[in-house]
Amino acid sequence: MLNLDPYAELAKLKPVATFPVSSADFTDGGDLPRAHYSADAGGRDLSPQLTWSGFPPDTKSFAVTCLDPDAPTGSGWWHWAVFNLPVSVTSLESGAGDPTRGLLPRGAVTLPNESREPAFGGAAPPPGTGVHRYIFVVHALDVPSVSLDERSTPGVLGISLFFHGLGRGILTAHGQH
Repeated sequence: MLNLDPYAELAKLKPVATFPVSSADFTDGGDLPRAHYSADAGGRDLSPQLTWSGFPPDTKSFAVTCLDPDAPTGSGWWHWAVFNLPVSVTSLESGAGDPTRGLLPRGAVTLPNESREPAFGGAAPPPGTGVHRYIFVVHALDVPSVSLDERSTPGVLGISLFFHGLGRGILTAHGQH
């Protein structure tokens, strides 16, 4: 593990409000169920159910990201990045990260993950790399939409999240091979 907490470092640069995020599929700090692993790792590439509340009152939209900072890459591994979720959306169903299921609201944009698929890519920690953290973050934004090329990377989205972020809710799951 790199012992990196990218959201702690962001807080040093620009503190934002925090708010609770929960999941019907796992508890904060608990194990990520196998269904949320990649098909190659015995899972179903199923994004977890997420619910949030208590975000800043001037929030105009949301983005949801999932990062594994413990991937042996030196930069982590982005599993999911979706933005332009309307402020009226305060939960996502399990499986919303699969574009073929149509569970995201109209106008939501899913960027390609590290595997270059515009979808949720399930956990797949390589053998011998220990326990990985899967950090699911709901970002509350001060704009109704973010204008990005749909082929952008989650890192490029991160710049917009930094400059338009009002709040952040974090939920972490653990997984290993």
